[in-house]
Amino acid sequence: MVEHYDAAAVRLDSIFHALSDSTRRSILRDVSAREKTVSQIAKPYRVSLAAVSKHVKVLEGAGLVRRRKRGSFQFVRTNAKPLKEAKKWLSYYERFWNEQLDRLQAVFEERKGNE
Repeated sequence: MVEHYDAAAVRLDSIFHALSDSTRRSILRDVSAREKTVSQIAKPYRVSLAAVSKHVKVLEGAGLVRRRKRGSFQFVRTNAKPLKEAKKWLSYYERFWNEQLDRLQAVFEERKGNE
């Protein structure tokens, strides 16, 4: 099966790929609190500075973080705008979750009524 990919689909793939790794999700959360240098980001992780830099590049490629250079330092901060695209895509499936929860609630209420 051949899928049609437009720019929005490619962007969404990039966002979900970036979010698929727990280290990248942790980095994203970390820099959402405040802007940090790559060295500051790397400090709590048991991986090399180069590995953290690669994770930041993936996040940057997906548009989830932005870097700015000041002197010899690179500062990284969260850019939450692309997360809206992911949320919009996921919201389509929210109705399925709500239907399941509604059915579960009905079962609980029925059992409670039978007690």
